[in-house]
Amino acid sequence: MPRAVNRSRTPLSLIRRRFFPGRREPLDQGAGPDPEPTTPRRGRFPLIPHSIAGQMLALAVTIAVLLIAAATAVLVVQDRKEATQEARTRALAVAETFAHSPAVLDALKSASPSTTLQPLAEATRRDAQVAYIVVTDPKGIRYSHPDPHAIGLPSNATVWPATVGRTFTDEVVGRSLHSPSIRAVVPVFDARHTVVGTVMTGVPVASVIHQVDGQLPPLLGSAGVALALSMGGIAWLSRRLRRQTHGLGPAEITRMYEHHDAVLHAVREGVLIADRDRRLLLANDEAHRLLGLPPDVQGRHADDLALGPALTRLLASGRVATDEVHPAGDRLLAVNQQPTLWNGRVLGTVTTLRDTTELRSLAGQADVARERLRLLYDAGMTIGTTLDVSRTAEELVAAFVPRFADHAIVDLSDSVLHGEEPHGDDTGPLRRAARLPLPGAPSSRAVGELVHYPPSSPQARSLKTGKPVAEPEPAAESAAGPHCVPGPLRSPDLPDHVMIAVPLRARGAVLGVVGLFRAKAARPDGGGPFDTEDLSLAEELVHHAAVCIDNSRRYAREHATAVSLQRSLLPHDLPEQNAVDAAHRYLPGEATTAGGWFDVIPLSSARVALVAGDVTGHGLHAAVAMGRLRTAVHNFSDLDLVPDELLARLDDLVIRLDRDEGRPADGKPRSGAARAADGSVLTGATCLYVVYDPVRRQCVMARAGHPLPVLILPDGTADFPRIRDCPPLGMGGQPFESLTVDIPENSRLVLYTDGLLKHHNPQPATGQDWLRQVLARPGRSPQETCDAVLDALVPDRLGHPGDDIALLVARTRALDDDHLACWDVPADPAMVAETRAAVERRLTEWGLDDAVFTTELILSELITNAIRYASPPIELRLLRDRTLICEVSDASSTSPHVRRAATTDEGGRGLFLISQLTQRWGTRYTSRGKVIWTEQSLEPEAEAGE
Repeated sequence: MPRAVNRSRTPLSLIRRRFFPGRREPLDQGAGPDPEPTTPRRGRFPLIPHSIAGQMLALAVTIAVLLIAAATAVLVVQDRKEATQEARTRALAVAETFAHSPAVLDALKSASPSTTLQPLAEATRRDAQVAYIVVTDPKGIRYSHPDPHAIGLPSNATVWPATVGRTFTDEVVGRSLHSPSIRAVVPVFDARHTVVGTVMTGVPVASVIHQVDGQLPPLLGSAGVALALSMGGIAWLSRRLRRQTHGLGPAEITRMYEHHDAVLHAVREGVLIADRDRRLLLANDEAHRLLGLPPDVQGRHADDLALGPALTRLLASGRVATDEVHPAGDRLLAVNQQPTLWNGRVLGTVTTLRDTTELRSLAGQADVARERLRLLYDAGMTIGTTLDVSRTAEELVAAFVPRFADHAIVDLSDSVLHGEEPHGDDTGPLRRAARLPLPGAPSSRAVGELVHYPPSSPQARSLKTGKPVAEPEPAAESAAGPHCVPGPLRSPDLPDHVMIAVPLRARGAVLGVVGLFRAKAARPDGGGPFDTEDLSLAEELVHHAAVCIDNSRRYAREHATAVSLQRSLLPHDLPEQNAVDAAHRYLPGEATTAGGWFDVIPLSSARVALVAGDVTGHGLHAAVAMGRLRTAVHNFSDLDLVPDELLARLDDLVIRLDRDEGRPADGKPRSGAARAADGSVLTGATCLYVVYDPVRRQCVMARAGHPLPVLILPDGTADFPRIRDCPPLGMGGQPFESLTVDIPENSRLVLYTDGLLKHHNPQPATGQDWLRQVLARPGRSPQETCDAVLDALVPDRLGHPGDDIALLVARTRALDDDHLACWDVPADPAMVAETRAAVERRLTEWGLDDAVFTTELILSELITNAIRYASPPIELRLLRDRTLICEVSDASSTSPHVRRAATTDEGGRGLFLISQLTQRWGTRYTSRGKVIWTEQSLEPEAEAGE
């Protein structure tokens, strides 16, 4: 066996490449560098196969071929011998039969023997299938012959033994026969036993051999089949032998065994080979070293090795094992065991042993590092999921306990909890924001209580230095200060806990401090004092949480500011009017949007406008944009525009504002995405504008991308008027369309923003069905309707809607005939006095005697102007509402305006007088012309007092 110099692990494939690289290099039996590859020498007989299987196959084939050839030769010789004997027997039998025939004897005694014997001999020759039958006299003269010309001639063959009465056979070669033949000569005796003639019969040996040769093909075929079967069996056995020897020769197998044995004892892995009875067949040097085996271990049973209970049971059972760890003295061994199989039969087992004592120690350190990385990852995914300061603090302590600490507390600055800016390094009063003790580990402060740490405490030192502070031996200190609840700083039930204090710092400001406590006694799950790596891990986690808390604080401050601004921009009290009875609700959004609004705007002629809108955006920008749109709607409504025209002008305004926002002071236009990111873009704003006329009891509606309103009839039927959906404001390019709907008195109109439907269900169709079911109730007031809608929302989400919710409910009223008076005025100035008289009578009936004089002046001016400058028909209408409304309509589209009259002018002062005598006045255009209206106060005393 070669000397094992290097005992490191050497793979089998490397050994084969090293010692048998294609069988092209000799085996290195000594020390020194590897020899150069050389051409393999196949010996003096290159045709002889190299492998054992090849040699066995060649030898077996050669023997089989020689045996079959010898058997064939013997068979051929035997067949030739038997053919000669067969020819001899046939010739003798034919000759004797012919010689003893009475016809032959009679013919010999006749005067012309050939006449009788020639035909008889030829017939017999043909029947007996012999070459010839020749009859001669005792002197050898032929009486018959196959060749008639030879009759009468003496025979050349020897017949003398037959002339003396002896029958004989011999082998002759005739001139006409190319192969030997057997001749039989039989004497013919007369009654006195005298030889009177001879009979010669010839049978060629070839004719008999031809019959025998017909039997040779089956014989040779059988021999070939036998040869093929034997060859197949030999080839199968050769293949199996080749697989078992891997195509190696005897010398190579010997060298392979030697080197494999050397490798087996040189590898740094123990190997045990046992038979089916669990007796050791082989144990390499590493196995002896790892297990402390005695030298005479071969042949001993596994139970007799004293390897320990677990390892002994494994070896004795023979079961499969994969990297099972078993103790062996002061070592930990990774054991692998597999059975050795041959043709489905278990021949034994092979067991490998690997020392993993140092590896287990490194694996434990890797597990700790992996767990810390997992803790960092999980904390990054769970901390900061909401924009709520308290919730973020709770997520921080949940990330620490119990995976990192037994107890965790978070104390934040009081200003941070209120969304205010932190006070630099001076945090001010601290308040307990979150805590999470393990079961049975109480905490001294409840969430929400003020906490003050003495200057010597780890928390105070950490806040002062801005760095983590570890306290390996914490002492129980008492809290002190004017804002503290008396009691110990930490529970006396935790005297054996160490701690670290980590400041919460973000953007250079201290937000608070985190305290982490762990039992001082080490535990199997990783407890014990905090080390440097624990301190670094805690600092990283706390820093991430501090950024999240600061973001939440800033968001809370901005959100509160935006909500305050938006609430200030929304109507606090709805204006007084008699057209509708209205109620409203507003819930600010918690996440990103804050641009919803609603409005009730009194219009001329006792009409009222109901408005709902929404601005896509967030924060202060959305609130400012909402305020601009609401102001624009108020301004456009003062022009008494119809809803579709009002939305068209509002759309133009939004487009113009967006264009202006795209040109900042530096002159560089910003992209739409950049403007949408900071909320300065108004594109995407929606609006629903509804005008209700209590006289005609009609609603004219138009919308720009806004959800449909809900119309609830007095009987409780709720439906969505099918107003054509036009693009949101700022898109441009398409006209807006309005819808006119007749609605009875005491109907309810519900306007809302899409946050209401999104809060219930993201699908608009499903949200409309839900809203219809909630509103389909008769007899509810607007206030009750608002409460019913909000109560129907999911309770646990009511306080935190993802989008703001604006809700407006208006119950319609109507002006009956007692509050209305109409007259058709002829285009004749003489009819003005009659019209004034009719108005006077109606005002007296209404009890408005104090307003008669003023009203007559106003109507005289308006009617006179209509007769003089406008086109008929002219109509006068009085409405008694909160104010006295006078309307004069005509078919002209010319709008009057107030001008300053000169001293010498005779006209131009009428509209000036009207503006002085009324609260307000204006012009409203209709499809048939225009309406000039005025409003007079019916409470002069109140106005005087004001």
